[in-house]
Amino acid sequence: MDTLHSLAQGILTAASPLNLLYGFVGVLLGTLVGVLPGLGPAGAIALLLPLALHAPPLAYLIMLFGITYGAQYGGSTTSILVNIPGEASSVITCLDGYAMARQGRAGPALGIAAFGSFIGGTISIFGLAYLAPALAEFGLHFGPPEYAGLMLFGLTALVYLAHGPMDKALLMALFGSLLASVGLDPVTGQPRFTFDILVLRDGVGLTPVVIGLFGVSEVLVNLRTQAGEVFQKTIKGLLPTLQDWKDSALPITRGTILGFLVGAIPGLNVVIATFAAYAVEKKISKHPEKFGRGAIEGVAAPETANNAASCSGWIPLLSLGLPTGSVTSLIFGALLIHGLAPGPLFIKNSPEVFWGVLGSMVIGNVLLLILNLPLIGLWIKVLQVPYFFLFPLIILFGIIGAYTTSGNTGDVVIMIIFGVVGYLMKKFAYEPAPMVLGLVIGPLLETAIRRSMIMSKGHVGIFFQRPIAAFFMGAAALMLLSPLLTRRRLGHDIIEKLEEQ
Repeated sequence: MDTLHSLAQGILTAASPLNLLYGFVGVLLGTLVGVLPGLGPAGAIALLLPLALHAPPLAYLIMLFGITYGAQYGGSTTSILVNIPGEASSVITCLDGYAMARQGRAGPALGIAAFGSFIGGTISIFGLAYLAPALAEFGLHFGPPEYAGLMLFGLTALVYLAHGPMDKALLMALFGSLLASVGLDPVTGQPRFTFDILVLRDGVGLTPVVIGLFGVSEVLVNLRTQAGEVFQKTIKGLLPTLQDWKDSALPITRGTILGFLVGAIPGLNVVIATFAAYAVEKKISKHPEKFGRGAIEGVAAPETANNAASCSGWIPLLSLGLPTGSVTSLIFGALLIHGLAPGPLFIKNSPEVFWGVLGSMVIGNVLLLILNLPLIGLWIKVLQVPYFFLFPLIILFGIIGAYTTSGNTGDVVIMIIFGVVGYLMKKFAYEPAPMVLGLVIGPLLETAIRRSMIMSKGHVGIFFQRPIAAFFMGAAALMLLSPLLTRRRLGHDIIEKLEEQ
């Protein structure tokens, strides 16, 4: 009952006029970001990060969270109407969503995507409300060695589960950690890697780096991109039929459970949840041949799973202080800007923020359901806007954001540099998420390691003598070494087959 009471209080807090306004702006921007292919929630949050210096903490966080789950709603619109996923998590929706649109059933596809997202997201919020405080209680037993092991595990898990080659992801994580060490040493105060450049004495700022990586680089990649052709320009019959509900009820239920579980595991992401939900539905279906040809189950399950996973994905950050991707890393940075430290003590020390954010997510899901269906016609018009009208605005907001953070033109230069770096990373298939995570948790990891070494008087064994720290260290080492073990085993199998021949 305490949890439900706290959540009810959080809903009342989020329903105040200012918080409600920020929440409305957040979910509306999130939906727009999801509809427009390319920018993504990370880019939108990066552009809005400078606002943290001026906006009230809770209202600002409500807006950022609204962008993250609002983008999941918007991503389905382009997948169904244009066959272009607005979000990576909506890739699988293209298969059956666009096929339904070609059959004249874009309305039911959009409708079931909206209702499924609402159901999955709302139920996941209640799971988050119960699980996060319990996990935070466990985290109270953590000391510097445990924190060091946890953060190393989180960074390694993101590298291990990266979409591309693991060596590239590891290189990006190390590069991000190296960037985090630029500036003044936190213990001695001596400058490190500054090369006598004044702007680097305060370190490489998170805001200009992420604006460059996610905002400017996307502009460079998509300069020649034109909006795809909207197959069905007039949408009718947005409410699914009774048969559509019968076909979708169990997929929505399974998508909610699977999405929540996948999202709550550190290192896994929303994309994995959607692909897993789709694969499960196709596997257990009596008519798997329907999938890819307009099966409504192929829309309901992944669209439910992506919102469920996007909500439960905040559990590691809010309860343990462990960011697990680029978006959570940016939110982590926004919390630190406001002097709020995510982790086991976050719920205890800032209950009004934690429960206020959760309450805003309940309200936000209702707002998205109300907004999405009536605004379909508007999103169709937005999809037809040529990209060359949009990119100057993105660049302008990026320059303003980078400059206003510190009032230093050097940050604008850093933004441009990392815009080019981000473009090259995308061109050569290097993921930005491990780099951003390394940049964000690098100083925290360094502090935890140095405190641990002070506690043990320089003995490295402290990381393996304490059970929780040893578990995280062992899991991180296992993930790093697993590709080598797999290759070695594969080599033995090849040699045995050659010997048999």
